[in-house]
Order: sequence, then C-alpha cells, then structure tokens
Amino acid sequence: MESGHPLPVLFVLVCLLVSPAVGAPGDVTVTSVAIEPEVLMPGDAGFVTITVQNTGPYTLPLGGARLYGDGVVPTDEPYPSVGDVGAGLNRTFTFAVRADAPSGTYYPRFSLDLRENGTLSHPVPVRVDGTPLEASVFERPDAFSTSRTAAVAVLVGNPRPNTAYGVQVIPEGADFPVTPGSAFIGALEPDASGMVAFNLTPTTETNVTFQVVWRNGINTHTTDLVLPVTFAEDKRQADPVITNVEVAVEGENYRATGDVMNAGLEPARSVTISPAAPAAPIDPFRVYVVGTLDPDDISTFEVTFRTDGTVEEIPLVIEYRDDDGNPYSVERPISLENRTAEEGPDAGLPAPAVVAVVLVVVAAGLAALWYVRRRRR
Repeated sequence: MESGHPLPVLFVLVCLLVSPAVGAPGDVTVTSVAIEPEVLMPGDAGFVTITVQNTGPYTLPLGGARLYGDGVVPTDEPYPSVGDVGAGLNRTFTFAVRADAPSGTYYPRFSLDLRENGTLSHPVPVRVDGTPLEASVFERPDAFSTSRTAAVAVLVGNPRPNTAYGVQVIPEGADFPVTPGSAFIGALEPDASGMVAFNLTPTTETNVTFQVVWRNGINTHTTDLVLPVTFAEDKRQADPVITNVEVAVEGENYRATGDVMNAGLEPARSVTISPAAPAAPIDPFRVYVVGTLDPDDISTFEVTFRTDGTVEEIPLVIEYRDDDGNPYSVERPISLENRTAEEGPDAGLPAPAVVAVVLVVVAAGLAALWYVRRRRR
C-alpha cells in the first residue's frame, strides 16, 4: 500500500518545526574581561567579570559557570546553573577572587558548560603587584626646638601600575600637637605624586609617624614614614645682640641706652627690651618696644631702672617672636661700672665741676674786694 509512505515524512517535518534549534559551540564567545582592581596586591580581594555572547541564530542552553584558580582563586561559586542565552544576546559572569600568590601574572580559567555542545574554556590574565605607595619628607626645619611650631611637608608618590584611590596622610604619635590632624590627597594615577603640609609643635623629643592610607579596589593599605624629632639649635633663627651701651646715673636711678641688632637669618618680631633682677624697672621706660627686626637690622633702645647701688652688672631681657608666633626670650648682661656723670637735681654736680665753681666764686670775691679797696683810696 502506497498510502503509508507520506505519514512518516510528515511526522518528521512536524517534529522539526516544534523542537527549538540548538546552536553550536562556536556560536558562544568571550567578548570582554574586566578585573577590579586592575592590579591586585598579594592578599587583595577583587572581582573578575567575564561577558560572553551568543553569536549564533538560535537559543543556546547553558549549564554552570566556574572559575578555576591559578594564584588568583575564586572565593565563591555563584553560577551552578545558568539557563539559556538567546541568539545575539550577552551574558555576564562576575566572580569574587583573592590573590593568594606573590607578585606575578596568573591565569585563572573561566569554564562555561554548554551542555550537549561541550564546554567553553577561557584563560583570564590577572596581574598581582605588591609595590606600595612611597612617602618621603619633602621639607622640614634644619632643627626642631621645644614648643616651637615647625612646618613639615610630606610627598606621596604612586609607583604602582594602577591608580590608588582615597590617599590620605595621618600623623601619629605623642607629645606633639599637629595641624591638620590628617590631610587628603585623593586619587593618584600611576607615577603621579601629591604633597601635604603639617605644622608640628613638639614638646619633647619623639618620633612622628606619617601613615599613608589608600585603597586598591575594596582593599585598604598603609605605608608608614617615621620622622625622628630631636632638638638642636636652629642656625637660621633670629639672634638679637646688644651693643654701644651707655649707662647714666640719675640719683638712685639708672638710664641705659644702646643699640640692638638682629644677627640671625630670620626676622625677630614684637621685640621688647626690659631690665631684670637685681634691677627693678621704673618709669618712663620699664619696657622698651622695638618692634620687628629683620636680619641685619639695628634699632636704638632705652630702659630705666633702679638698683641698691652695689651691683656691677644687670641683665637686659629681650623678648621676641618668630614668623609662626612662637615666643623667645634671651638675656644680655650690661655693666654698670662704665656709667657717665650723674645728672638730675638729686645727684648734685660731679667733683671737678664743684672745684671749678668754687674757684670761680673765689676769683669773683677777690676781684670785688680789690675793686672796693681801690674806690676807698
């Protein structure tokens, strides 16, 4: 019977129309790979994101997706079953990973189960680099002094092959007030640098640790820069010197005049001069205000004081401030032995002057007596 032959053919055609078409393994390809951060440090956590595309004309059934570690290992398996991917569509897979190896380039393998069509395998290059940020002291004073504010500049550089984010510098330690408490630089591109400045006021010799904190992806890292703070004489600071001193006696009081000069390399500001014990300052010049003395500047001064008459030397106290407002005080002794002639109503005339006056009076008396006698004759 010939009537039975068309039925199997029709059945096959219907089955082909009802069943979906299945793509071939070559229809699925990896289109992009992204690593975050771009370069991991040993021990860092990061993410590997892989995008695949079905380039064929038919829907493709997928099984599970995995990442097999090589130095950089996955920390979870988020895709035990994927499902289908339509024709022309993309599918993205993100794996959390950790760098469990030293610096180098590693190739964890991405594997995608295509079910009956086999497996797509793709190596993912991941770079690990342990190079940290570097910090150095760019500017500091020649010498630190107790309780004197000093400016310190810290330079931070990024020798890494990828960007460091959220870079900040935090001073740590004891016995030194510091402003600001921290300084923010922000993002540093590869081979870039940033500088921040701090004002330290050490009260004792100590170590200041500048901690550089930054992020590599989601990972926080630190680098420490230790600056020893030891006290020494600042060779540039102001150095007030007193010269050309003259002391005049006015009864029980003294008047000292002279010149004050700044022999240092920095300005002395708000300069004042006053006598100190055993002298007792008196009006009108208990304190003499000089003002600002720039390097090599000179100014006159005058102070008045009283002593018990037995001292041969007294100190003059010079007080001043530097450009940061830090106070300084130095003593400069002056001698009372080389004083000039006494002046004033209480002191009387000096001995030579008294003799001269007496001689003049005697001479005048003799002349008057001679004149009277002559008239009588």
